[in-house]
Amino acid sequence: MRFQSKAGTLESLQPVLRSARVLPQLRFTVAQWRADAAGLGARIRELGWPLLAVRSSALAEDSASGSLAGRFESVLRVPTAAVADAVTAVISSMADATGEVDPHNEVFVQPMLERVELAGVAFGQDPATGAPYYVLNYDDTSARTDSVTAGGSNQLRTRYIHHLAPVQPAPLGAVVALIEELRTLFGTAALDLEFAIADGGLVLLQVRPLLVPDAGVDTAAHRDMLGHIAAKIEQGRHPHPFLHGRRTVYGVMPDWNPAEIIGVRPKPLSLSLYRELVTDSIWAYQRHNYGYRNLRSFPLMLHFHGLPYIDVRVSFNSFVPRDIDGSLADKLVNYYVDRLLAAPNLHDKVEFEIVFSCYTLDLPERLARLSEAGFTPAEQQRLADSLRNLTNRIVDNDTGLWRSDRDKLAVLAARRDEILAADVDRVSRIYWLLEDCKRYGTLPFAGLARAGFIAVQMLRSLVAVGVLDRAAYDAFMNGLDTVSGQMTRDLIQLDRTTFLAKYGHLRPGTYDLLSPRYDEAPDLYFDWQRTVAEHAPAAPFALSLAQMRAISKLLAEHGLAHDVVGLFDFLQAGIELREYAKFVFCRNLSDAMSLFRELGREHGFSLDDMAYADIHCVHELYAAGVDPVALIGESIARGRQRYAESCQIVLPPLLSSPDDAFSFEMPATEPNFVTHRQVTAPVVSYRDRERLVGAIVAIPSADPGFDWLFSHDIAGFITAYGGANSHMAIRANELGLPAVIGAGEVLYGKWSAARMLNVDCANRRVEVLS
Repeated sequence: MRFQSKAGTLESLQPVLRSARVLPQLRFTVAQWRADAAGLGARIRELGWPLLAVRSSALAEDSASGSLAGRFESVLRVPTAAVADAVTAVISSMADATGEVDPHNEVFVQPMLERVELAGVAFGQDPATGAPYYVLNYDDTSARTDSVTAGGSNQLRTRYIHHLAPVQPAPLGAVVALIEELRTLFGTAALDLEFAIADGGLVLLQVRPLLVPDAGVDTAAHRDMLGHIAAKIEQGRHPHPFLHGRRTVYGVMPDWNPAEIIGVRPKPLSLSLYRELVTDSIWAYQRHNYGYRNLRSFPLMLHFHGLPYIDVRVSFNSFVPRDIDGSLADKLVNYYVDRLLAAPNLHDKVEFEIVFSCYTLDLPERLARLSEAGFTPAEQQRLADSLRNLTNRIVDNDTGLWRSDRDKLAVLAARRDEILAADVDRVSRIYWLLEDCKRYGTLPFAGLARAGFIAVQMLRSLVAVGVLDRAAYDAFMNGLDTVSGQMTRDLIQLDRTTFLAKYGHLRPGTYDLLSPRYDEAPDLYFDWQRTVAEHAPAAPFALSLAQMRAISKLLAEHGLAHDVVGLFDFLQAGIELREYAKFVFCRNLSDAMSLFRELGREHGFSLDDMAYADIHCVHELYAAGVDPVALIGESIARGRQRYAESCQIVLPPLLSSPDDAFSFEMPATEPNFVTHRQVTAPVVSYRDRERLVGAIVAIPSADPGFDWLFSHDIAGFITAYGGANSHMAIRANELGLPAVIGAGEVLYGKWSAARMLNVDCANRRVEVLS
C-alpha cells in the first residue's frame, strides 16, 4: 500500500484495516465545490450525520517531503446547516501566498466522533532520532479528538514503547497493534497517526509518513542494550551488604542532579570530567567529613550506555548521620525510597520534601509525619538529636566546617598560578589543574554546597514557623551579593579586558568542551554597547526587635548553637560562598579543558573529536610512556561509539523497574516556582540572542555559565532541569526574576514551544497564551 492524500489514504485503508475502524467520508475537490456547492451540500445532508468534521486534504499535505501538520483548517462539531461555512473556511486556509487555492486540493467530511474516551497522536519511531520506539502522546481526560494536536490540554501523557517490548495492556496495547498493522501495510515504521478510542473501539483518524532521520539502528541490537540496562536496574532491587535499604531507584535529578549539570546525554568528556571531579569519590569524602555516613567506596552516579543517573539508595544512605545505624538507618532509607516511589514528581526535591538531612526550626513538626510510617516517638527524637548535633558542628560560629572549606579556595587560586607558570608539559598542567580542582575546589565546594543548603532550609523554616513572611524571605534573597550579582555590576563598571580577565573562564555548560568560554566568544554573549539595568532589591531586609527576640528564643529552645546575628551571618555566607566556590573551581576546570583542546590539536584531533575522549586518558599519559596519538584516538573512537548509542536510547527520569527500560510514561513533573512574581512575555530560546530582552527564556538546563543571560534584561526563564536550591534558583531569587525551574521534559516541551506565556509564580501556574 502507498500513501495518497490524507482523505485518499484513509479511504484505501477502510476496507482492509483490521485493528481499528476508519470513519466513512465524503470527499470532493475545491473545483467540484466551487462548481456545485449546493449539490454537495445536499449530498452531505442526505448522509444523516448530526455533527460533522470538515477537514482539509491538500495536495501538499502528508507527502514524503513534508506533512504540513496543522497548517490548514479543520472545523469540528459542525451542524449540517453550517457545513457551507465550514467548507469555505477550510478552502480559504489552503490559499497560497498569492491568495490562490489549487482547484485539485480536496476537502472531506466525516461524522463527528462522539463519546471519546481517549485521543492522541502516535509515531512508529522516535520522531527525534528514528530509534525503534512507538511514541504515544494522548489525553484521556478530554472528550475532544484534537486535544493533543491543538495543544490545548494540560493533561497530556507521553508513553515510549520499544518495538520489541512485551505486549502492552489495553487501551494502549490496541494502539500499538494498530501501528504494527500499518507498519506491515506500508512497509515502514516511519508513521505519524492520529487515533481515538470511542464507544470502546479504536478509530484511525489520520496516517501519514513520518519525516525522521534514518537512525540505522538494528532493532535487536537496540533491544540488547536495553536488556543490559534492565539487568542493572534489577540488580539494584536487591539488598547490598554495605548499604541500608532493601532496594534502590535511579534518577537524573536527585542529589548532584546530572541532568542539570551535564545534561541527560552528555558527551563522553563531560561525563568523565563530572565523575572525576565530583561523583566517583569527592562527593562521598566531603559528606562523610560533614558528619554523615561513610559512602567513600560508592560512586554516586552511574550511566546506562552514556545516560547518567544517580543511585538514589547510595544518596539516601549518605544523608543518614553517621551515629545512626542498624534498624533505624534501614528504616529511614526504606522510608525515603518508598516515598519517592509513591511521589516520583519529587525526584528533584528530595532534600526538601523527602530526606531529613539537617536540623531546622520546623523539624519536629516535619518529623511527625514519620509516625504514619511506623516510626516511634523515640526514633523521631533520636533522629532529631543527631541532626541537631550534626548541624551545630557544620554551622558553629567559630569552628564551623564551612569556614575551613572557604579557606581552601584561596589555596586553589594560588596553586593554579603556580601550575600555569611552571615549566612543565601540557599533560602535567592538565593533570595537576584537575587534581587541585578536586582537593581544593570541588571538595570544599561540596562542603559549602551543604552549608548553603542548610542555610536555605533554615531560612525556609523561619517562614514555616511564622517568624518571617514570604516578603521578608524574598527581601533577604534579593539582598545577597553573589558572584553572579557582582558580574552584572562589573559588566557596567569594568572595561571589556578587565571584565573578561575576571569572568572569561566561564562557559555555558561548565563541563562541555564545545561550549565557548566567555573570553573565547565575548560578542556571542554580551552586548558591550548597551547599558544593563541594575536589579535593586525591592525592599531592604531588616529584622525587627520582636523578630530578633523570637528567633533568639527559638534557637535556645531547639538547642541550636547560634545567636541571631551569627545565624544570619551564616545564612548569607552559606548561600554566597556556595556560588563563589563554584566560580573559583570552574577556573581550574575551564583552563584544564582549554589545555585538553590544545593537546588534541597538537596531535591532530579537532575540537569536536576531543569532546568524545575520556579525561582518564590524561592520567595514562601522565603516568606512562605511551603513544599519545594512539591513546587519544582510541579514547575518541570508543566515545563516539558510546555516544551514538546514547542518542538512540530514551529513558524516563526515574528508573524503578527493569520494565522501565522498554516501556514507560514520560512524566510531567512538579516544577519549582521561584519568587512570587508574575510575568506575561514572549518565549524565546536562549540561542535567540537578538530577542532576549523582555522575554521569557527557555533553557533546557543551566549552570553558572549561563549568567550572561542576565545582562540582557530578560523577563524570566524556564528550564527543563534544575532544583529548588540550584544556582539558577538562587540567581532568580537574587534578581527577583520569575522563574520555573525543573519543569521536566513534557512541560518544558510544551512551554518552550509556545509564543507567549503567562507565568504566575505565586499561584504556581503557567498558561500558554499563544
